Amino acid sequence: MKKLFLPFLFLLVLILCACGNNESVNEDKTTETKTDTFTYQSETGPIEVPTDPKRVVALTNGPNALALDAHIVGIDEWTNTNPLFEEKLKGVEVVSEDNLEKIIELEPDLIIAGSYMKNIDKLNEIAPTVVFTWGKLDYLTQQVEIGKLLNKETEAKEWVKDFQERAKTAGEAIQAKIGKDATVSVIESGDKEFYVFGNNYARGTEILYQAMELKMPDKVKELALESGIYTFSSEMLPEFAGDYVILSKNPDVDNSFMETDVWKNIPAVKNNQVFEINTKASTYSDPITLEYLLEFFEKSFLNN
Repeated sequence: MKKLFLPFLFLLVLILCACGNNESVNEDKTTETKTDTFTYQSETGPIEVPTDPKRVVALTNGPNALALDAHIVGIDEWTNTNPLFEEKLKGVEVVSEDNLEKIIELEPDLIIAGSYMKNIDKLNEIAPTVVFTWGKLDYLTQQVEIGKLLNKETEAKEWVKDFQERAKTAGEAIQAKIGKDATVSVIESGDKEFYVFGNNYARGTEILYQAMELKMPDKVKELALESGIYTFSSEMLPEFAGDYVILSKNPDVDNSFMETDVWKNIPAVKNNQVFEINTKASTYSDPITLEYLLEFFEKSFLNN
């Protein structure tokens, strides 16, 4: 009996040790999981998100996330067509809120979406989905908010502070050259119409009017400042053109207006004070776009 009992006792000890080890491993895993997430205070309420997301699907605010080196695996089509992000988006899938199966295949651990989008509840079933409302936050606060979401708030705040200082300095230099009363308008070409912008509609408007404090023409202030954008016909181009014109030129539309007398007789055109930007590279207000446009504006105004 003793011979039978001893092996049994030894086996029992092994089993108990193994159980103890498993419990220890499980405890470690539980602890690890708890530290892997934090509570982000989103506009729709608190939500548990990864502290270091590895697979982000950005249906909106993709450029803001890219500026903070987020690991993007899915992006919206508009960001994907922007030439400024071409290198950073190599190999990234283009998706929308309608491509639920495709998003599932990407196995995201975080999804960023717009409040206007469909299927928010279904997206939440795939991964924690944080919603932003376009225009609810100003362009710099929006970047800080994306920084909070990605657990990179410090980096975002440091960039904001540095950008504001550099843009202010550049604005002072530009005003010293063109005069404090010189006006600047931002106009974009469309298929059959034109657009003029207020101070918060991308195309560099935040830089020119907010950060640099350059003046907009009275007509622009009257019709576009509050709404952000105003649509008009080619005949009205002279009414909205400032002393300087930033022309957001869309390469995909008919730009033959530039050969017309209406355009050629605008003072800014005659004085070589029209600076062209690519519409496709200018429709966001994220750090990558802002840095690109700040450099462009400095060179254009100061070297003109």
